[in-house]
Amino acid sequence: MKLIHKYFPDLDPEQVKQFESLNELYRDWNLKINVVSRRDIEELYLRHVLHSLGIAKVQEFNPGARILDVGTGGGFPGIPLAILFPETNFHLVDSIGKKIKVVDEVVEGLKLKNVKTTNSRVEEIPGNYDFIVSRAVAAMPTFVHWVKGKTAKANNHELKNGILYLKGGDLSEELKSYRTAEIYPLEKYFEEDFFEMKKVVHLPIKFKG
Repeated sequence: MKLIHKYFPDLDPEQVKQFESLNELYRDWNLKINVVSRRDIEELYLRHVLHSLGIAKVQEFNPGARILDVGTGGGFPGIPLAILFPETNFHLVDSIGKKIKVVDEVVEGLKLKNVKTTNSRVEEIPGNYDFIVSRAVAAMPTFVHWVKGKTAKANNHELKNGILYLKGGDLSEELKSYRTAEIYPLEKYFEEDFFEMKKVVHLPIKFKG
């Protein structure tokens, strides 16, 4: 939790309690359904929670905004972001049912009121969203294809509506077709070595009605 306090010092008591509860909730559920590797569960706040919150350093979400988390796995980046932005609406989607079961239990344990979950392929999810977030579930061209037509028309944030993608390594080849993509190195915001090659990629996507 020291890591979270270090970079997000203005949390209210309820948010502090929720972030603190993540450790026990994930440890308990990981024994039943493995969604986080053994190594990562020991460094949950660094490798999962703070990494997820890197998106918040690039763009803070407004109250009432709609965020779609694609391939959420055990609930990342969606759950940490939902704790940080309690008045923003999050829709967490994964095609693997047992992962969504864990997410549902964690959401219930945290008493989060701003999270909806769906066990489905993202292509089958209706509706439009301000931002689509994810942690490197596919190469960008594949991901863009999956989320086609899911961007809301009205822009209400500093960044234009579209994708906020947590990725690592050299992205020059993967992003060469996307001239509007902007890369935000997480080492600019977090000093831990883990973030040295980690990035948030913002790719604006225009609404197509």
